[in-house]
Amino acid sequence: MTPAARISAAIEILTELDARSRPAADVLKGWGLSHRFAGSGDRAAIGTLVYDALRRKASSAWIMGADTPRAVVLGTLHLARGLELPAIEKLFDGSRFAPKPLSREERKRLEKASLDDAPPHVRGDYPEWLDNQFAQSFGEDRAEEGAALAARAPLDLRTNTLVTTREKLLEELSHLQAAETSWSPFGIRIPLDEQGRNPPATSEPSFQKGQFEVQDEGSQLAALLTGAKAGEQVLDLCAGSGGKTLALAALMENKGQIFAYDGDLRRLAPIHDRIKRAHARNIQVRSPKGKTGVLSGLEGRMDLVLVDAPCTGTGVWRRHPDAKWRIRPGALEIRVKEQAKLLDQAAAFVKPGGRIAYVTCSLLDAENGAQLRGFLARNGDWSALSFAELCKPLGERGIVLQRAAIATPEGLMLTPRRTNTDGFFISMLRRKERG
Repeated sequence: MTPAARISAAIEILTELDARSRPAADVLKGWGLSHRFAGSGDRAAIGTLVYDALRRKASSAWIMGADTPRAVVLGTLHLARGLELPAIEKLFDGSRFAPKPLSREERKRLEKASLDDAPPHVRGDYPEWLDNQFAQSFGEDRAEEGAALAARAPLDLRTNTLVTTREKLLEELSHLQAAETSWSPFGIRIPLDEQGRNPPATSEPSFQKGQFEVQDEGSQLAALLTGAKAGEQVLDLCAGSGGKTLALAALMENKGQIFAYDGDLRRLAPIHDRIKRAHARNIQVRSPKGKTGVLSGLEGRMDLVLVDAPCTGTGVWRRHPDAKWRIRPGALEIRVKEQAKLLDQAAAFVKPGGRIAYVTCSLLDAENGAQLRGFLARNGDWSALSFAELCKPLGERGIVLQRAAIATPEGLMLTPRRTNTDGFFISMLRRKERG
């Protein structure tokens, strides 16, 4: 396919996304199946353009004066790809499979494109209804924080220290230009290719041997800051596919016991193969399978309960840019209720002196600080660790992280702009000792 034909395909896919509220990955897959003439390179290039357009949807629509898929692609080519008017005109020339030529208005818009007078939600490329929430979290910096969330995300790996060391893995992956991450002592970052795509790291022999897991550095930090130690009893209450569960197993050196549970059996399903590949031997999966009481007997016994709570996912928009345009206020209300219920449920499993690690990939106070303030008001025998205490497991790195991350009375917030990670909120609650 020609570059112009790829642009036409991207516009077609974005039109489909506008018509039907579906994940972009599903629509892209469907398009590929119905257009088998498109090669793998074509599909990858089209997908990258679609995701870039979704990342810059608000700002692109602003400079073009319209929010149609064509307008958004035009704005994206200028804002995200840096193409000037003559280059865009060559792509929109109306030839076979190419988009129709630019109108006079479109040329004018591209010539004078500027975001100088745009409101924060446009400059930050996030939904307007979330502006108050972003202002509460970031104040005058909300547009810049949003813009960082609209950038492409790097590929991060977590060294599985049950199998190898980071030094050995860096050498193993040197052909991918692997480098150490800034914060996690187990993290490795792989740069994107020239087309903005992740290299196929999971095809590497080292992955098949269990030497690493794909995991954003922010997620690695969330596991590290739990302070999980060898020999402890740990419950991962929202284990999902097991990313943080496996990180905890490595931190605990396969000693002690981790109980991995998730109320959604489908989310939990991949964990079994991942545990085997990672050579993790201290994880016991408690699967719901329609049963009740699968966690009975664990009440009041846990040193640590990890609540990696379901949330709106505002912190991972770099990886799922379509999600930010599908989110609605009603979804936030539902998540807030679920999170409060999970925190109260978690408390029942913690022994005196034990702790709850509360983690979200959200940047909204309603899901973060407000949740913990509500929990602490309901439970007088709990307190939140200070910012400095929370960062102690990282040693000297923790001191530097305190200057980079956003401190809150209840915990800390990582953001792409501040820490070059996905967005995460991390907090630690401790239960009082008896007597």
